[in-house]
Amino acid sequence: MEPRLARAIVNGLLLGLAGLSLAPLLWMLSVSLMQPGEAASFPPPLLPSAPTLHNYHELFARVGMGRYLFNSFMIAALTTLIALLLNTMAGYAFAKLRFAGRERVFRGLLAALVIPAQVTMMPLFLMLKQLGLINTYAGAIVPGMAGIFGIFLVRQYARSIPDELLEAARIDGAGEFRIFFQIVLPALKPILVTLAIFSFLGAWNDFMWPLIVLSDSGLQTLPVALASLSREHVQDNELMMAGSVVTVLPVLLLFLVLQRYYLQGLLMGSVKG
Repeated sequence: MEPRLARAIVNGLLLGLAGLSLAPLLWMLSVSLMQPGEAASFPPPLLPSAPTLHNYHELFARVGMGRYLFNSFMIAALTTLIALLLNTMAGYAFAKLRFAGRERVFRGLLAALVIPAQVTMMPLFLMLKQLGLINTYAGAIVPGMAGIFGIFLVRQYARSIPDELLEAARIDGAGEFRIFFQIVLPALKPILVTLAIFSFLGAWNDFMWPLIVLSDSGLQTLPVALASLSREHVQDNELMMAGSVVTVLPVLLLFLVLQRYYLQGLLMGSVKG
């Protein structure tokens, strides 16, 4: 088989798979622009007969989706910022700082990866209840502030930073915090973007924990509000699809904007780590 023909076949298969992956998202967008009740007709139409933004207007004016959008953004943004700081500091410490029991502690953290997150929800809930953080933004943020996977990711990447560079900075009188913020953080930029995407997506799409810790409807996030919307408007397919678009669109745009840094962080981390 000629290389050109083989390349064309591979590209065709990849385009076909990409089309299959995008088809549900495109249909969701199409239904969100349909007139009320149009998606329930048989056979279901692929495109709206008369595109309208009525469902989005209803979503924000009557359902109050703007409040849920703000809650999700607030929780996801704060979780991401705190996770970047804590995971980066911990990962750098495990990679470059020498202290007693460093390797044993790190191996213990890796072993904890096999524990399902659901097992820790009850103890974590009881701890936050004692601290008075139930039904608050802080209670929703705490579980995502630091993660073993994030620490591992930063550690593997930080190991590539030359020890000579850090020692030279110490000889010049730089303290550890100055070294961290002026030397280490700029060197970790690609993996920080990757970690930021992981943290933001995890916090934005999280359904179970906000459902448990946030009982006030005014504090609910988009995934929880969307589940409530599906119960209250079970026949309003167009309205529910509009809610799904509002939930998916921000993280999709975030990934498209940062995908170059995301792929760079993964590839460089796999080579250097």
